[in-house]
Amino acid sequence: MKMKWLALVLGTSLALAACGGNDDAADKEPASENSETTTAGAGDAAKIYENKCSSCHAVNLEGGVGPNLTKVGSKLSKEDIEKVIANGQGGMPRGIIKGKEASMVAEWLAEHK
Repeated sequence: MKMKWLALVLGTSLALAACGGNDDAADKEPASENSETTTAGAGDAAKIYENKCSSCHAVNLEGGVGPNLTKVGSKLSKEDIEKVIANGQGGMPRGIIKGKEASMVAEWLAEHK
């Protein structure tokens, strides 16, 4: 019984840690990395998503800890998606992605209909 409880606590902790971004670390990314992602492109947005979001929403957008995003664009506009990224929603913490990167990912996700 103790092992099951320990496994549950450990698994939950790992899942929450994967989705809980450190705002300070995001602010300290190298300038060269930021400048590459600001030259917008679907590939760049997909890479940002893969690095920051896929641990909860899966690489293929089908969800896991976070909801399925395969058709999020049919439900939410780019602006709505940006608001969710900025403010968080449900178990998703706010500000995992910021600025132009958030806008790029929101635009890319809005295209998924």
